[in-house]
Amino acid sequence: MTDNKTSILDGGHHGDGLGFDSRAIHYGFNPVDFGRAVQPPVFLTSTYGFESVEANEAAAALGGRLYAREYNPTTEILEKRLAHLEGAEAGLVVSTGMAAFGTLVLSLLSQGDELVVHKTLYSNTISMIEQGLPRFGIKVVPVDLSQPSNLDEAITDKTRLVYFETPVNPLSAILDIEAIAQRAHARGVKVAVDSTFASPALQRPIEHGADIVLHSLTKYINGHGDALGGALLGDAETLHKLHETGLRYITGATLSPHSAFLILRGLKTLSLRMDRHSSSALTIAQMLEAHPAVGWVSYPFLDSHSGKAVAQKQMSQGSGMLAFGLKSGFDGARKIFDRFQLLTRAVSLGDTDSLIYHPASIMRARQAIRADAHLVDGVGDDLIRLSVGLENVEDLVADLRGAMQVL
Repeated sequence: MTDNKTSILDGGHHGDGLGFDSRAIHYGFNPVDFGRAVQPPVFLTSTYGFESVEANEAAAALGGRLYAREYNPTTEILEKRLAHLEGAEAGLVVSTGMAAFGTLVLSLLSQGDELVVHKTLYSNTISMIEQGLPRFGIKVVPVDLSQPSNLDEAITDKTRLVYFETPVNPLSAILDIEAIAQRAHARGVKVAVDSTFASPALQRPIEHGADIVLHSLTKYINGHGDALGGALLGDAETLHKLHETGLRYITGATLSPHSAFLILRGLKTLSLRMDRHSSSALTIAQMLEAHPAVGWVSYPFLDSHSGKAVAQKQMSQGSGMLAFGLKSGFDGARKIFDRFQLLTRAVSLGDTDSLIYHPASIMRARQAIRADAHLVDGVGDDLIRLSVGLENVEDLVADLRGAMQVL
């Protein structure tokens, strides 16, 4: 075994010349250290024993290697591998994507601080910023970041963080990471980007100036719909704070070792899957755009998408997410949803299975128990979100065409 090979297996950087897929499979795990097991073991332990007082103290000095909420060998491999693939110094994995957002804002922001966000976000993030953060005295300032110059007035001396998604859920709008980061950094403010829709196989926000990257690992990085998880990736100092305050005693949102194992497994095929997701999604988007029953389609790599130039600058492909609306609107969406034979009617995204979702129908149902429930900014009653899976694209096209025959 060469020195370079040993270095990358141990989490060193002498193997940085290796390609993305090689690092996604091998980085940060040396079988020699784990009984020569080719796959990382799952460490199902809630605490750790030590052979001496000195060893116990040494583990504590390393930062929380005493208890499974704060440290686990399986999750540590995942953190190192994700950070390396994203181009970050360090990483933290937690139980869900929302746990990642909660850990981020509750660790870095305090009473009296301000958070600038894009006006459109994932619906549960919207709930957090509208209902959760104001209770703790944190002011949230929604801004249309499709025009980065809007930051100039939005940022004040109290602003501590700018946060946005790109591509943006659910419309797959594209925000210019570099332009936003430049304006925020000029005022001394950090930038965090939710890159869940793209994954590090297609987009690495740190390369474009972001400070912190957030992922819902539940989605493309795991890719198989069988585990929940979230990740925060960035500079070592910030990630140390997120671990020592956020995970340790604010949220305590530990990722289970078994989920870490499943996500590591999914990560090994990430770029292969993203290539298929992307090529199929583009084919379907082009078909929908030409269909007489369809009013509009939003997919980042369509010529008609207003953000295509920026998408091509910061993404290698368009991912598997698209949104569209029927000319018959809400009623048309309701009609076609019961006609799908292959597409699965479900929330979430990034699975091997294609998932289709009509936010307005779900929202109207929720309003029966939560009167304040509402669609996020820019989402109309006609919007249908499609997460294109790994089925044969010809079969997916046929299913969509067959469902729309009723219109």
